[in-house]
This record gives sequence, structure tokens and C-alpha cells, in this order.
Amino acid sequence: MSLHNRSLLWTVALFTAVNARYVMYLTGQHNHVPDLSLVKDITHVALAFIRADVFNQDRPEEWPLFTSVDAVRSQFAPGTAVMVAIGGWGGTDGFSQAAATASNRKRFAANVKAMVDSTGADGVDVDWEYPGGNGEDYKLVPNVNKSWEVAAYPKLVAEVRSALGPLLLMSAAVPGLRRDMLAFTAETIPQIDHALDFWNVMTYDLMNRRDNMTKHQSGIIESLDAIDAYVDQGVPAEKVNLGFPFYVKWFMTDPNGNCNANPIGCQTLPMEDPSTGVDLGRAGAFCWADEVPSELVNSYVKAMSQGNYDSERGGHYYWDPEDNIFWSWDTPHSIARKFPAIMHTRGLGGVFAWGLGEDASDWTHLRTLTVEYRRYKRTNNKERKHGKDEL
Repeated sequence: MSLHNRSLLWTVALFTAVNARYVMYLTGQHNHVPDLSLVKDITHVALAFIRADVFNQDRPEEWPLFTSVDAVRSQFAPGTAVMVAIGGWGGTDGFSQAAATASNRKRFAANVKAMVDSTGADGVDVDWEYPGGNGEDYKLVPNVNKSWEVAAYPKLVAEVRSALGPLLLMSAAVPGLRRDMLAFTAETIPQIDHALDFWNVMTYDLMNRRDNMTKHQSGIIESLDAIDAYVDQGVPAEKVNLGFPFYVKWFMTDPNGNCNANPIGCQTLPMEDPSTGVDLGRAGAFCWADEVPSELVNSYVKAMSQGNYDSERGGHYYWDPEDNIFWSWDTPHSIARKFPAIMHTRGLGGVFAWGLGEDASDWTHLRTLTVEYRRYKRTNNKERKHGKDEL
């Protein structure tokens, strides 16, 4: 891609950042893109993933994406920025190696730039979700052994930004639970923010298998706490994107956990091995594009027909008293409620979802998110124009 085209895309990306971002992850597991009429508002697409360890090699010969940037670009409106997401939930080791030394960081960053040049991408999303610890291997590699990553993470993203230069985009996916924000402190956040164009705060999976009490996996109260944790430590609200999950989660509750009295905040069964952290199969998730696992069909049907909205904490849920299963998911109603409660009250810069293809084939959640995004953008533009007129 020519420098002229990159400059044009940067101008478009900067304009959309001012007028609210609409970011979608597109995954290899669900590489489904609907008709252009349903995606024309999307401003950024992040292709997930290329593993982090690929960039630790000397002169990698290929960039193992599930598709090509050009193919994806043709499916979206002109000017949509196409980025490559690096890492993911299981990518801890590759990032640790990359961040360990100055020479490793330079090699990693140089390879990221080479990948962007080769693929024609408009930038990258750094998806090192748990620097400093609490990753997938947190039981086998204690957090104390990763404490050095807290200082190394800002250095790595700074090196990548330096390699990319000012015309390419760079974002980061960051954890939504305070217990996982080990590398995101009042000291490190300003350094990290200097390298990023925007932050994708993962305001989902806010209940996972490490919990022992039920709560909403993407509720309003939990999401506000995540957003405030970053903004209070220096992330500009206009650079924050609120995350939406296009999937449903379930958790097995303790038959003696008193869920009858209150399904929110009741005891679950242990969901991971206390020694190894291995998943015990008592919790899970599947997206709207997937078939419902056969063993969950009966409970799922009840959840979809009898689910409730918790107006106190802001989340949709169902507890199945027969199978002792707690369900948590976003509905069109709960998506819409997040805009006045979170987007407007905090003045955030955009939204994103994991992930676009996960909402196939009726695209119910995508349609709702698009409607609310449009409304939010119109409101922001009116407020900005009104303020300018006053001046």
C-alpha cells in the first residue's frame, strides 16, 4: 500500500475516532461477514489472531492469517481500517519472550512492521491480555515469576509504536477485571497510552471459571468498574472502547449454594483444578453462530424463554433450578441499556465486539449494537456542534 493511501486511511481513522469508533474482531473460528448494509458503519476490523511467538523468529517467512487483509477489506465500506490482532488468550509465552530484553523487543517490533507492510494492514491490536500474571498458566507459573513483565509491557508497546511510526494504527485489548490488571497501574498506564490510538477494554468474561459466586459476565455495574479502573489511572475516556460479547456463558452452581434465594451471588461448584488451573468442565461458552451443546439444550431453551434482566446491576441472566446452571448473556435490551448507563455517563470513544462472525446468522446483536452506535454518534456530533456554536 502506498504512503498516499496509508495517509488517507489514517485521516479516515482519525475522523472516525473523533466521531466514535465501531470496532469488530473477525476470527478464524467464525469467519462470517454479513451483507455490506449491516457492516457499513464499522470503522475498524481486527483479524484475530497471529500468534505472538511468530514475531520472535529471525525473519519469519510467512504470516499465518486465516484470510488476507485484501479479502477482508473488500467486504467492508471504503475507508474501514483493517488491523491484525496479535496474541490472544493463550499467547502468554510469546509475549513474555518478546518483552524479556531490549534486543527481543526490537526484533519483535521490526517483525510486526514487516508483517504490516507485507499484508497491507492498517495497524495492529496487541492482545497480550494478562501481562504480569493471571494468564492461562497462572497456576503453573506463579505471578511472582512474571512481576518483571509489569515494567516490560510498556517498553514492548513503545518499541512496536516506534517501528510502526505515526501513520499506522495501534490498539490493545486489556482485561476487564481489576484482579487481572497487574500491569496497568498509575505509573505504567501513561506510558502505554502514549503508544496506543485506542484501548479495547474487555468488558465481558467478567465472570469466569476462576470465580466461585455467580455474577453477570458483562453487566453494567461490572463494566463500569472496569472502565473506571483505567480512566481513573490516566486513560482518556475518548480513547476507550466498551466491549460487547456475541456469545452466551454458563456455569454450574452448587445444589446447596442457596441460589433459590438469589441467583445473583450464589455459590458455584469449583470450576478449575486448584493445583493446575485446568478447566473442570463446569463452565463454558458458545456463540450465537454455534450449535448449542446437546447436553445443554434443555437448560438453554429455558434460559432463552425465561431469562430476566437485573435492573439493579444491569445484566441478563437465568438460573435453572433443575440442572443447577447459571446463564449470563447480552440481549438487544441489555445492549441498549449500556449506552445511557456507560457510554454516555463516561463519554467513551467507541465500542467493539467479540466477534462479528460469532453473531451469525440472524445478526440480532450486531443490528442492535449498530442502531445504538449510530444514535450515540449522532448525539455526540450534536453536542459537539452545539458546543462549537456556543463558542
